[in-house]
Amino acid sequence: MTLFSLIVLAIGLCMDSFAVSLTSGVLMNPFTHRRACRFAAILALFQGLMPVIGWLLGVGFRDYIEAYDHWIALALLVYLGGRMIYEALQNEENACFDPCCMKTAMSLGLATSIDAMAVGISLSFLHVDILQSGVVIGITTFLFSMGGIYIGRKIGTYLKKNAGIIGGIILILIGVKICVEHLFFS
Repeated sequence: MTLFSLIVLAIGLCMDSFAVSLTSGVLMNPFTHRRACRFAAILALFQGLMPVIGWLLGVGFRDYIEAYDHWIALALLVYLGGRMIYEALQNEENACFDPCCMKTAMSLGLATSIDAMAVGISLSFLHVDILQSGVVIGITTFLFSMGGIYIGRKIGTYLKKNAGIIGGIILILIGVKICVEHLFFS
């Protein structure tokens, strides 16, 4: 696999993380560069490690992982999106959904990177350097996530009132998209 092909693969894998980062940029309060970097690093870590884990698991677990990965992602994203909407509707002035909370950030990292594990299994057939692949995927995800956070932050100034509701809907739609892709387009 060429470096160009690997970068294209990495961009495709990180699109869900980018969308989650947009939403998180809108909701991140207080917003600091350190919190933004930490959040993007968590998404990148998951996205970079999951192909390696998939590669290590190899063919033996392929059917098991592919049979359930989309359901896990859907459940996590619907839960987080629903919680975000609920909190926004409860008290709009004091909405407290914090995407940078470690538990939330790790759940989002897991939910958006489960597909990368299946890609890692596929990469094991191609005899690629999995460490290089994981690093490229992780760096690409970090860069796209940081971009998403800052774009979300800019957009958030216009959406303040409904940001939690819109963000929750986006998370739920990402989960539905992942599930639909696996059920009908795999």
